[in-house]
Amino acid sequence: MKTRLHELHDDALAFHKANPRVWRLFHQFTLELIGRGFEHYGVAGVWERIRWETASVHDPASFTLNNNHRAFYARWWMQINPEYAGFFRTREQISGKQVATNLPPLTPADFPTWPAGPRRIAPDTTNQHQGTLI
Repeated sequence: MKTRLHELHDDALAFHKANPRVWRLFHQFTLELIGRGFEHYGVAGVWERIRWETASVHDPASFTLNNNHRAFYARWWMQINPEYAGFFRTREQISGKQVATNLPPLTPADFPTWPAGPRRIAPDTTNQHQGTLI
């Protein structure tokens, strides 16, 4: 029986294969944290740094990182680097107990009322405000 965990894993693996740069950055940023003396760190922090480093000013919707992939990246990284087992704290993946949805992953297009990408702050040249949301 295919579970929701299988679906999430398959989605993460497809993303991983299509975006090798993300793995390189994940590995690099994790090693930087270890080099700075961290014994544990949250995978969300590494993921957000990747999001920051890969954000495109010209096309904000051109590249997205699905938060569902974070847990898989953390587990894969610790499997490949067993000397750092436990660096990322993980939880039981309860989606392994849920039946597969057989639905495609959601995309920004599934949320038509949301902006296509991150909002940007326009500089305030009058110095009256911190900036204007555009």
